[in-house]
Amino acid sequence: PDMHIASRTTSDMSHFITARLTGGKYMFTNATADEESTALESFNKEQTTVEYTGTAANDSGTYIHHGWKRARGYFDIVTYTGTGSVRTVAHNLGVQPEMFWVKKRDSDRSWYTYHASQGAGKQTTLDDGTEFYTTSTPWNDTEPTSSVFTVGTNNLNNGDGDTYIAFLFATVANVSKVGSFTQSGATNVACGFTGSTPSFILLKRADAAGDWLTFDSVRGIVAGNDPYFTLNGSANTTNADIVDPYSGGFATTSSLANGDYIFYAIAAIS
Repeated sequence: PDMHIASRTTSDMSHFITARLTGGKYMFTNATADEESTALESFNKEQTTVEYTGTAANDSGTYIHHGWKRARGYFDIVTYTGTGSVRTVAHNLGVQPEMFWVKKRDSDRSWYTYHASQGAGKQTTLDDGTEFYTTSTPWNDTEPTSSVFTVGTNNLNNGDGDTYIAFLFATVANVSKVGSFTQSGATNVACGFTGSTPSFILLKRADAAGDWLTFDSVRGIVAGNDPYFTLNGSANTTNADIVDPYSGGFATTSSLANGDYIFYAIAAIS
């Protein structure tokens, strides 16, 4: 995998994200801290052996690992150095990214986040639960294209001489879906997938403060309580019923507050 998110299921722990492009160094998704020493030493395809170094990965317990491979149209990772002036950053996604996260690597800064449903005039942060708010600075009010995204003059994503990493996501038919929906009581969310409920779901309230909720089929997405993590927190919740199975997508229950949401889902893997 080119990106890897690890979480401990047996007790609370911040979730750390690593990238092969940066040699396996890690950052916490719920923190603003800069890039730390190597956490992921090796993660080989078609093997279950994961080798770690560093405190973040060596705490005892049971972990779950989510991995993404770079592929045109689906997912890409870019590293770049800021200039302090409005500029474009090239990527290899080959389609317009529908969601991306940008994090400063060399000092303490938040995770700036773009989502297509909100547009380039708004942003939120991955490390907290703030709502999307109007600002032209991060993306210079310029929508990304199939080859570049634009960053403004903010030092959180374009400080002169500072180093950054960006994770870019897009929709692929029957593989992944980046979208949005309005919750009004229980809601069926169509992803266009063939067959069963997604294997991974990420939800975030857009029009008000709300956690980045993650669900997956390994821990269970069932008609009942589903375990979930929050990328902006450290808690491991096991006793809430927020999502349910729904053919070709997923269903939300009335436990989810009414409002506007963004989501990212990956189809069931056979």
